[in-house]
Amino acid sequence: MDISKDTYAQKSRRSFLQRVGGLGVGGLGLTSFAPILNKELDLLLQEKSSRDPEVLAKDESYWYPVQKAYVQSSHFINLESGYFSPQSQEVMEAQLRNIQMINEQPSFYMRRRQFDEKRAVKMKLAQLAGVSPEEIVITRNTTESLNTVILGMKLAPGDEVIMSSQDYGSMLEAFAMRSARYGSRNVIIDLPLIPSSDEDVLDRYEEAITPRTKAIHVTHMINLTGQILPVRKLADLAHKNGLEIIVDAAHSFAHLDYKLPELDCDYYGASLHKWLCAPLGSGILYMKKENISKLWPLYGDVNMPSDDIAKFEHIGTHPVSTHLTISSAIEFHLAIGAAYKEARLRYLKDYWIDQVKELPNLIVNTPLSKNRSCALANVGVKGMKPSVLASKLYDDFRIFTVAIERDGVQGIRVTPHLYTRLDQLDQLVAALKQLAT
Repeated sequence: MDISKDTYAQKSRRSFLQRVGGLGVGGLGLTSFAPILNKELDLLLQEKSSRDPEVLAKDESYWYPVQKAYVQSSHFINLESGYFSPQSQEVMEAQLRNIQMINEQPSFYMRRRQFDEKRAVKMKLAQLAGVSPEEIVITRNTTESLNTVILGMKLAPGDEVIMSSQDYGSMLEAFAMRSARYGSRNVIIDLPLIPSSDEDVLDRYEEAITPRTKAIHVTHMINLTGQILPVRKLADLAHKNGLEIIVDAAHSFAHLDYKLPELDCDYYGASLHKWLCAPLGSGILYMKKENISKLWPLYGDVNMPSDDIAKFEHIGTHPVSTHLTISSAIEFHLAIGAAYKEARLRYLKDYWIDQVKELPNLIVNTPLSKNRSCALANVGVKGMKPSVLASKLYDDFRIFTVAIERDGVQGIRVTPHLYTRLDQLDQLVAALKQLAT
């Protein structure tokens, strides 16, 4: 399916600006947000296409109105955007309007209108991902998406799936549950925290392949450290050996600038409430068209053919307002621009970590080269438990992070987002210099 990313992005930006430009303060129910976005971001978006993303990433005057599009607590500095990221004010207002609209016509809406409107959102999400809408399902999160795959695969007793000890805990638990129930075998490999090359990663998976191996499970961006794995090369390795590849993209979707066909994965799951900043409780499941009939759904639906992706959409009554608002989140994301967003997020990580990485007692658990990490990074302090470090940062400096204590990863995960200001990162730097010197 050939989708023009540039054309679609331009149309989305125009729609975004027309809508915001046509809404005054009263229309949005806001105070300072609408004029800032309308006046400043409009002009900046017009000039953006002629500027290099990595140069623009360092232009604070450009990113100021973007930061103002988000409302964050003034009581602490939030550097834990990896759990989930807030919606921009505009997207949140869209969700409130959707909630009100559905609440005013409850059963009528659910029986008469929801299906067509949800299909329209699905079309827009498929365009963003670069795939056919016949290959995706809108879910509630990555866990639901990948549990559908993990528990729906047809594996015989003794069939093997390769995964990493750094994969997300819920996925490892799903594989463990499947193994206990059906007798499949989980081959868990260790990955280097700081790989010397792509081959340093690829070799670990290749060495684990046996005649019983059926699939490889890979995390695109490891949630513990932010390390980006060479997914396309791993997909090529899998397919060369007649295997399927399952990709956990919870932290890479709408964070890194790519389309799904570039990864050539067989199955893929992500959360939209992380880097897309869609409402909490929204996700995506993708699978190649030819794989749909191979997979059992988690919930029964005898009305759909086995090769129809819609067989995975029957999850019972759910909040359609969340589903509808994904459309607004996509428009906001495209108005910013995927390449510009990725460059800015990487710059924010580089800005703070470059100032502390040489501290004598600081441990960097994240590879820092451009192709191996973006916004997420993990650091520790020698002789200090991560939980203690996270507590000190919050209690003494009002900086909120999360402690990671798992499988050789000992540190705090620091995750800024588009709303993060440099002066907030300066406070993190000052705190780490005090704690790690």
